[in-house]
Amino acid sequence: MQRKNYFTHKLAYFRSPMYRMKHRKFYLYFLLFQLIFWSALCYFPLPIEKYYSNGLYPVWAKLLRTLLGWIPFSVGDVGYGLVIILVVKWSYQTLKNRTWKLGFWQLIRVFSIGYFVFYLVWGLNYSRQPLYAKLELNRGYTTQQLYDFTTFLIRKTNAIQLQISQNTQKKVVPQFSKKQALQTAILGYARLHKSLPFIDYQTTSTKASLFSTPLSYMGFGGYLNPFTLEAQVNTNGPSYVLPMTAAHEMAHQLGYASESECNFIGFLAAAKHSNPEVNYAAYTLALRYCLGEWSERDPKLAKLFIAKLNPGVLKNFQESEEYWAKYETPIESGFKLFYDAYLKWNQQPDGLDSYSKFIDLLINYQLKTQQNF
Repeated sequence: MQRKNYFTHKLAYFRSPMYRMKHRKFYLYFLLFQLIFWSALCYFPLPIEKYYSNGLYPVWAKLLRTLLGWIPFSVGDVGYGLVIILVVKWSYQTLKNRTWKLGFWQLIRVFSIGYFVFYLVWGLNYSRQPLYAKLELNRGYTTQQLYDFTTFLIRKTNAIQLQISQNTQKKVVPQFSKKQALQTAILGYARLHKSLPFIDYQTTSTKASLFSTPLSYMGFGGYLNPFTLEAQVNTNGPSYVLPMTAAHEMAHQLGYASESECNFIGFLAAAKHSNPEVNYAAYTLALRYCLGEWSERDPKLAKLFIAKLNPGVLKNFQESEEYWAKYETPIESGFKLFYDAYLKWNQQPDGLDSYSKFIDLLINYQLKTQQNF
């Protein structure tokens, strides 16, 4: 009889307002603890690099790519779709029933759990050792070094465009399908592994995003789903850029969180590929960033550089500009402001400008290795 009373008492306690409030506050305190704890780990890059980025994470990432990579559609996008439906349903019920307080605590619980899972399965890579330190590269470059590198990129880009199109006037129209564009980048990673052994990509899981049109409105060419570790590519954009976008997202799959580092790794993988169309995707991206740098430093010189490009290259650039112009809305500005703040919160102080910092890595890597990619 006493044992029955004990369990009855415990059950009543678990149903009581006091327990529910303690339970709710736990998730709030847990979230506050995480905000401090995960941020503090950025001061320990070497242990994170050794035990997480090169220890736990690669095992988990390869397992997920093996489990999900063979599925022809994006499992992560389906999951996000279901989440959106649940959020709409939850919002409607909260508004209808005016359960504001309960809704607040539900949000805290979901966000606290999601935040924990995010950092455990991928987010800790934000705190890993910077790639320039791992490669023992200098930082920064002189105006002359930027000039020489831009000249090199123009020469290579023009040569590849002519090789593919057989006419300086024609833009590059890739012969591969969009699916092939997403799957072929791994061949470049296999070649890159020979010169950078720690870049070891096996078992691809790169897919066309089911949200390609929304991504266009947000101004993004792709993203990594941190929960399923699928590389998602916006396949609505110009086809000539797709291999480089895929290579960039695949670098995220390897645990590189920095956007500049992923541009750098993706460029090297695409530039080393045996297919000139994939090479073209790499060189045009790097060249556009260099020309953007010159447009701020010396607009007159930037125009002189542009004048040296084959008309076919300029047509590809125009193709990209016209595509993204169709999707320019306040939605894009809003999402970019959000993502800029997100990057700055996660140890990338340059925010969206960090994408262009890979030029720094490329120049110093070329100077150190004396490679022309």
